[in-house]
Amino acid sequence: MITAALLSLILISVWVGFYALVKQHGRLLLRLDELAGQVANLTQGVQAENAGAEAEPQGVPVGTAFPSFSFPDLNGTMVALADFQGARVVLVHWNFQCGFCESIAADLASLEASFQERNVRLVLLAYGDPRSNREQAAEYGLKCPILLMKDDETPAPFVSQGTPVAYLLDEEGRTAAPLASGRDQVLDLAQEAAQPESGSSEAATTRSSGRDVGASEASQPKPQRSRLPGARPLAESRIERGGLRAGTPAPVFRLPDLRGRMVSLEEYRGQRVLLVFSDPQCGPCDELAPHLTRLHQQHANNGLALILVGRGDREENRRKVEQHGYQFPVVLQEKWKLSKDYGIFATPVAFLIGADGVIAKDVAVGRDAILAAVRDEAPQGMGEIK
Repeated sequence: MITAALLSLILISVWVGFYALVKQHGRLLLRLDELAGQVANLTQGVQAENAGAEAEPQGVPVGTAFPSFSFPDLNGTMVALADFQGARVVLVHWNFQCGFCESIAADLASLEASFQERNVRLVLLAYGDPRSNREQAAEYGLKCPILLMKDDETPAPFVSQGTPVAYLLDEEGRTAAPLASGRDQVLDLAQEAAQPESGSSEAATTRSSGRDVGASEASQPKPQRSRLPGARPLAESRIERGGLRAGTPAPVFRLPDLRGRMVSLEEYRGQRVLLVFSDPQCGPCDELAPHLTRLHQQHANNGLALILVGRGDREENRRKVEQHGYQFPVVLQEKWKLSKDYGIFATPVAFLIGADGVIAKDVAVGRDAILAAVRDEAPQGMGEIK
């Protein structure tokens, strides 16, 4: 009797244990199914995101009609895209306040005669007022139509783009080449449009794919195109874009500071000068600012003078000076005129100028390079530059 009861108890225990094991196993299976589903969803999401990124158009696809528009020219006459039908159009998103636009303005002007010979129209969709655009166009010799937009009137293909960017449109107003973004690509696109049409397809294809030409392709003979007047690579342009080189006499200037006092580079002959180009709208310039303040505090009396060249609104520059506590001269250039003399349209950049008025080191671009330039070229006795 006792043996039967003991056997029953053992069987009950085994059954309970087995039940618990099966239940636990079921929970594990459910959890594994749940995890598998999450992984599948995550994988699908990543694939969809990647597919979306790959499918995202880079500008208006070639062969697509460019959205119509109508804007006033510098004389107030309304000009529409349809007015250029029958000619190819180099359509450029433009702003004379943009240093990169200014850096290629003369190059574009030099291509206009070739454009006319090949039934191509250069059209600038620009910002600002008629007077300033007219003055700038005259300065660079641009005779093309300049149509003025307001910020809320920018054609959709240019809304999320900076300046300069451009499209080549065919005689029917359709895109004939991929979006050209930045000064180099815009100038390349313009030079291609100035060439006979048969010579432009290869360059446009290379630009759209972004590929490098391999050694085997490079070894193949390429047809030689005759060089048109003005159709030269950026390296041969008369406008310096990479900054003046060490050993070049520093262009002198005489500019007003924020109090109206005129500051001249020649006043500093006999001292080393760190000439910094900045902009109140430039984030990296703000990152550099405390380092400039510290440099001036540490080394103002032992051989290193600082001059900051700002641009834009005087009050904006004044607020930045107060924010960062600058105690050294801050002068204002008109647009990018002094930047053009020094051959670079960017901020922050700096030139270390020797006591003899000659640039001592190639242009330093960005905070770290600027601080390194001072540290590497510091005269004896200046101490550590941080």
